[in-house]
Amino acid sequence: MSKRDYYDVLEVGKGASKDEIKKSYRKLARQYHPDVNKEEGAADKFKEVSEAYEVLSDQQKRAQYDQFGHADPNQQGFGGGGAGDFGGFGDIFDMFFGGGRRRDPNAPQQGADLQYTMSLEFEEAIFGKEADITLPKEEECQTCYGSGAKPGTNPETCSHCNGSGQLNEAQNTPFGRVVNRRVCHYCEGKGKIIKEKCGTCHGAGRVKKNKVIHVNVPAGVDEGQQMRVAGQGEPGANGGPPGDLYIVFYVEPHEFFQRDGDNIFCEVPLTFAQAALGDEIEVPTPHGRVKLKIPAGTQTGTKFRLRGKGAPNVRGRGQGDQNISVRVVVPTKLSADQKQLIREFADGEGEHIDEQENSFFSKMKRAFKGD
Repeated sequence: MSKRDYYDVLEVGKGASKDEIKKSYRKLARQYHPDVNKEEGAADKFKEVSEAYEVLSDQQKRAQYDQFGHADPNQQGFGGGGAGDFGGFGDIFDMFFGGGRRRDPNAPQQGADLQYTMSLEFEEAIFGKEADITLPKEEECQTCYGSGAKPGTNPETCSHCNGSGQLNEAQNTPFGRVVNRRVCHYCEGKGKIIKEKCGTCHGAGRVKKNKVIHVNVPAGVDEGQQMRVAGQGEPGANGGPPGDLYIVFYVEPHEFFQRDGDNIFCEVPLTFAQAALGDEIEVPTPHGRVKLKIPAGTQTGTKFRLRGKGAPNVRGRGQGDQNISVRVVVPTKLSADQKQLIREFADGEGEHIDEQENSFFSKMKRAFKGD
């Protein structure tokens, strides 16, 4: 399939100015950016728009395109290159002598990603929340609209590198004369020089501001997990898309709940009477108090499970459980009557214990009686 005309792609006429081309590109880049537009084919349109802008925003490339169209007149055979390009071997020499393919300093570049750590209470991580966070980030200067130049002036193409952002340095080697490319130190690789800088951003094109961002924390997030907020990173350069914001979650420990994945664990104390005789108790869960039946003769460490009383899966794959471990609490202060009752219980308890010769309790009794 043949390529579309670059002017048609950017929806501008062939006589459009650089500002008109840049303005149209920004509008179309936002419209078709994959993080914003989820429709089929949006990513391909975004690439097409970026490719068209890369050519039409560069004066030399645009003139070449206007003359030859999509055909590349420089694609000649091994013998077609000029003397300065070593007959088509320029890229090979660049590879060995520190050069490399030239990157257009004025091409759109995506902004950097940002990271923010958010603290959540135990219940907030389980049920989710909405929150406003304040984030220090760079934004396009509204005085110069990102150009970095004083209003009424424009950045000028660097006369030393002709806007390429790179300088060619000749070097004699055993292979002949080699040209290495270096970053232009006059424009710092930007390809443009600002003679009169904007008084607001001082030539940076950006200003630092505190921005309030509203986020929806999904239910079920856990310690160390992160959430991506598309387009809330640093702004892009030369009309490129912004980066993303990654929110990393820290969950504060709970007084008695512990969490492992989607399951929640806690320990519940029982009195000696409750464990021996059985009871129906209320136990806490993040979803409220729930009744739990304790059978008679329950031992320390016995575990119970409450289905669906854990944390929801953050990806929507069901609900975890709450696991309860009971601990029989031995009283430390007893009245005389209570002590007598326990003694009577202890005297009769031996009748119900297995008295096999090799049993654990038999050995313990002999040890304490000195047998």
